[in-house]
Amino acid sequence: MGEVRQEPLYLAIQYIHETEKHPVSKLCVALHIPRCSYYKWLKREKNSNELLNEQIIEWIKELYIEQNGILGYRQMTIAINRIHHTAFNKKRIYRLMRALGLRSVCRKKRYRYTPSTPEVTAENILNRDFHADKPNEKWLTDVTEFKWYEGPVIHKLYLSAILDLYDRRIVAYRIGPSNNNALVFDTFDEAVGRNPDAHPLFHSDRGFQYTSKLFRAKLEKAEMTQSMSRVGRCIDNGPMEGFWGILKSEMYYLRKFTDEQELTDTIENYIQFYNTKRYQKRLMCMTPMEYHEEYHATAA
Repeated sequence: MGEVRQEPLYLAIQYIHETEKHPVSKLCVALHIPRCSYYKWLKREKNSNELLNEQIIEWIKELYIEQNGILGYRQMTIAINRIHHTAFNKKRIYRLMRALGLRSVCRKKRYRYTPSTPEVTAENILNRDFHADKPNEKWLTDVTEFKWYEGPVIHKLYLSAILDLYDRRIVAYRIGPSNNNALVFDTFDEAVGRNPDAHPLFHSDRGFQYTSKLFRAKLEKAEMTQSMSRVGRCIDNGPMEGFWGILKSEMYYLRKFTDEQELTDTIENYIQFYNTKRYQKRLMCMTPMEYHEEYHATAA
């Protein structure tokens, strides 16, 4: 019974010894485990549950390394169950990750609001109703800022993106060195070009691009209804802000970028990963594109 209670510590010693080459004796001292007890556990005859845990641990380590440590136990559970056609409980994955000392390396996003003087405003028609019954029913959009460093000089890069509320896919995006009308207008034109029959409710904050007369004309031409967040209420555009938080936590805050092209490539690769490989519990553990295609397959 004692070995069962101590198993997380034994697993931690085994993992750290194998990956970082720390001496077993020092690890045992640090965790107050008799070395003889550890070796007794190591040489024991393993039951079927222990053998299964060892297999799960190998899968966890592979995915953790492959995704640069961004997977927490919830995302890890979904990924393992999808990839290996299993049905493990998240508590089991949490326990094993904790025993290995593995946790998501992501940081939280800090919110910031920049006021503007609008030419055109619209009501908050969306009104935090973030449910959609089909693709291209409701689109959200925003622009976010990134920084890259050239010695002591700080450069900025901006990402404009449009998100579909039904399947949470990124419909279109543009990356550029300036937060200007062209960045937002090009993103919108790309989304319309890819979805010429779409006439969604189009929601944004009150950034200067979205409150311009030129942008309102684009929306009217595309037969879209405009909706805007209230002043200073980031939560009115919650899912879009949530996507920024996921993106920055999983690919931006983890490193310091010193090259514009490298940062651009990394953003583009992440969006491709997010749309096609990142499973989401709210999407029945599918990726955004899988959920999107599932709708059309069912409708057909």
